[in-house]
Amino acid sequence: MKFSENWLRQHVSTTASHDELVDTLTAIGLEVEEVTRIGDGLDNVVVSRIVSAAKHPEADRLQVCQVDAGGDDLVQIVCGAPNARAGLMAPLAKVGAVLPGGMKIEAAQLRGAESFGMLCSAKELGTDSDASGLLELPADAAPGTPVGDLLGLPDSAIEIKLTPNRADCYGVRGIAFDVAAAADAAVSGFIVEPVEARIEDALSIHLDAGADAPRYCGRVLRDVDATARTPLWMAERLRRSGVRPVSLLVDVTQYVMLELGQPMHAFDRDLLSGGTVGVRRARAGERLKLLDGRDAALDPQFLLVTDADAPIALAGIMGGFDARVTEATRSVFLEAAHFAPAAIIGRSRKLGLHTDASHRFERGVDPELPRIAIEYATALILDAAGGSAGPVVEAALHEHLPQPQPIVLRRARLARVLGIEVPGARVERILRALGMQVEALEEGWQIIAPSRRFDIAIEEDLIEEVARIHGYDNIPTTLPSGASRLAAPSETLVDAADIRRHMAARDYLEAINYAFVDGDLLDSWSASERAVVIANPLSVELGAMRTMLLPGLVSALGRNAARQQSRVRLFETGNVFTAADGVAPLHTQRVAAVACGDALAEQWAQPSREVGFHDLQGDLESLAALSGASLAYETAVAPWAHPGRCARVFRRNSAGERQPLGWIAQLHPRLLQALEIDVDVIGFELDLEPLQARPVPKASGRSRYPSVRRDLAFVLPEGVPWGDVARTIRAAAGPVLRDLVLFDRYQGKGVESGCKSLAMGLILQEESRTLVETDVDRVVASVTSAMLSDHAARIRD
Repeated sequence: MKFSENWLRQHVSTTASHDELVDTLTAIGLEVEEVTRIGDGLDNVVVSRIVSAAKHPEADRLQVCQVDAGGDDLVQIVCGAPNARAGLMAPLAKVGAVLPGGMKIEAAQLRGAESFGMLCSAKELGTDSDASGLLELPADAAPGTPVGDLLGLPDSAIEIKLTPNRADCYGVRGIAFDVAAAADAAVSGFIVEPVEARIEDALSIHLDAGADAPRYCGRVLRDVDATARTPLWMAERLRRSGVRPVSLLVDVTQYVMLELGQPMHAFDRDLLSGGTVGVRRARAGERLKLLDGRDAALDPQFLLVTDADAPIALAGIMGGFDARVTEATRSVFLEAAHFAPAAIIGRSRKLGLHTDASHRFERGVDPELPRIAIEYATALILDAAGGSAGPVVEAALHEHLPQPQPIVLRRARLARVLGIEVPGARVERILRALGMQVEALEEGWQIIAPSRRFDIAIEEDLIEEVARIHGYDNIPTTLPSGASRLAAPSETLVDAADIRRHMAARDYLEAINYAFVDGDLLDSWSASERAVVIANPLSVELGAMRTMLLPGLVSALGRNAARQQSRVRLFETGNVFTAADGVAPLHTQRVAAVACGDALAEQWAQPSREVGFHDLQGDLESLAALSGASLAYETAVAPWAHPGRCARVFRRNSAGERQPLGWIAQLHPRLLQALEIDVDVIGFELDLEPLQARPVPKASGRSRYPSVRRDLAFVLPEGVPWGDVARTIRAAAGPVLRDLVLFDRYQGKGVESGCKSLAMGLILQEESRTLVETDVDRVVASVTSAMLSDHAARIRD
């Protein structure tokens, strides 16, 4: 929000200096980002009238002007401005003046003609960037009047940075209340007298958008001179607020918005064909040509202002092109409305627009302002352009208008939160200065916030207001008292930081990706089912919440691989999100890792080889060992995984039950091609919570009796996975089996085609006695029988 300091001081009577005012604004949370001084050093610049302008005898582009500067004699000025003409009122820098840019004015001869000063443009005065011609002053200005007095100079353009909750400060008058409260000053009265209706012309108003548009005011003005110039004082305030004057009708609506915070719009009444103006939701497929010339495609999310049901404006955002005011306009329909923030938020961004109106409506505009704004704008237009006004027509759905609710502020609660006792009189002074209704109670105060303060809803909001205006510097810094309760880490849970450190120790780099991803990326992974779509994304590329960690990790891997990084190993821990019917999206914390390139970093001790499925499986087993988890694998199929190189991962408990953890797989070549990655990529993704669970360690003695090992080699079909074999052997051997080790896999001579030989060691041990040969033979026979029945396996000869 940018505004003129003098304009603000018109609304709040404070004796604070410029620097004190700027410091006060920042101290109360209205952070000052930039201050531009305007009009310093204009002491010797006065209003002048060009009496005559004759062509210079020696230069085609120069004129010799005789200028009335308020003295007894005319002053001769040589001027090259294209708009210099007899009768023009313009600023004159006298001899001896020093202009803001440092130019010192001296008497001079230009092509043989004497010049005793300089007629100035707005740029030369430092009030604007316009250097196309002389600054044209009002015709009724008195020659010799200091230009500073006429233009309200010196002044400052102050730009403040507002947080989204302070929508009330998007008008100069809203800022004035905060300044008045902080500076112990008073806000000047602002009474808008209703303009008498002298004509009966009026349009009826129909509201058909419910709570989205609960109030709409309109008024017809006739016989308006749209070519009238914007008053100089208004144009200057607009310029210092960062708005370039366009035309009187447009400038008035902009001026009212900047002063009061209420967006407005002016339509050409003669271009409206019906007798009814309405507000409704857009229909699917409707289009509207906007003021900037673009053709907007609409859907039912947008609100429209209509003329006999035909769209004429995008409500709360921008007017339509076909009903715009021009210099040919003679009849005007002024509108001011209240639109609910939820009905405007994100709509302008959806069209690639950002307007002052939408910026304010998105944050909340005082619902009581529309009629005041209409009356104020009417008076400004009629004063400058003449004409007659019709009656103000208002339509309101009072049940949908925001109603400020009383809030109790307790003295004890205020003192407890702030840590200091703020005198009651000071609290009341602050709250009343902010425009609140204050009623004293035994335990504190009952407060009703003004309708413009959308951010005041609970007691803590009032405490914040008191602290902000009383001054954070007046609240002492104290350390909290009492003992802190330290939370001991749980023995039954592996800390997430330990998991990250372990992955880093396994030669992986940690990556942190956005939880927002491109919906097309999820589609390419076939992972968009139940994805949470963002209604108001920061960009198209961040339009959905991720349902997997792997897409982001693989994209990061691809960017590294495209930049000559041949060996990439990344991991990430973070949340994934899935939509749930009728409740908030579900989020699950996961850990994922990806790898490509060489299995080992470049070195001399071992030959180079590409990372394989079992390398990543080894890293996964190492990670599971942190919690003592025993993993099981099951062949699976996933749309993003390589056929035959994908497995579901389970955590197996002591009872043999399996809990799903996630996936480990090599990525499908088609997916890699779509992602433009030309290396093989292997990855895993697991739910973090079940992986972190760790049983409490229990001390137990080792068996006093020796173990027995029996090595067996089975020939079985090639398609039988080792996980199934291990489960069969553990079930058949029973509790006497202490460990099972696979030490050889063979295919070739002596083993029929389509089969494989697996050689394994069975380590057997009892707690209470020494195993004898018959015990071992019984276990081997049981295992052999189970392998035959479950997997058609036989003992290898």
